[in-house]
Amino acid sequence: MELALLYSGGKDSSLSAVLLDRFYDVRCVTGTFGITDDWRHAERAAAELGFPFERIELEESAAREAVDRMYEDGYPRNGIQHVHEHALETIAELDVDAVADGTRRDDRVPTVSRAQAQSLEDRHDVDYLAPLSGFGRNAVDRLTEVTFDVESGPSEQIEKSDYEDELRALLAETHDVDAVAEVFPDHEQTYVRGRTD
Repeated sequence: MELALLYSGGKDSSLSAVLLDRFYDVRCVTGTFGITDDWRHAERAAAELGFPFERIELEESAAREAVDRMYEDGYPRNGIQHVHEHALETIAELDVDAVADGTRRDDRVPTVSRAQAQSLEDRHDVDYLAPLSGFGRNAVDRLTEVTFDVESGPSEQIEKSDYEDELRALLAETHDVDAVAEVFPDHEQTYVRGRTD
């Protein structure tokens, strides 16, 4: 069975790929708006882990709407949620049996409700999986510590292929550079450089 996993190259999506690999033919899929070439970080991480990789184009209008929402809100949550939902809808249109993401039990954003998951499955005739939905951050940290070579650090310094870097670039372009620091709080990100097990 073919599965498309929304993939950033970070520990959550990488652990999801490893967990799902026993049951599916996992393809790591990164969505891009074409604003930066950060998707290449995910391509490199997927190759290091031995998974096929695909880059998909997301609609620029979704990024612009997300950035405007973030700027108005003064924080990124609703904008990132909007982009994540758009990315899931986009990969559900691929010729796959299932779609998945690396969302955890304690994630504040993005999240996928039961109703959203069921709607996605019904409309696209795919299964939606969130293999980490029962795992908290500490459990994920322990599992990834023994499985991967992980680099961690401030979000703006870590190579990654989630939506954040493209949204930061678009926010700076459409509003101003200072808006990026005002909207995005300081937080840690991860990037998987390979396996250790």
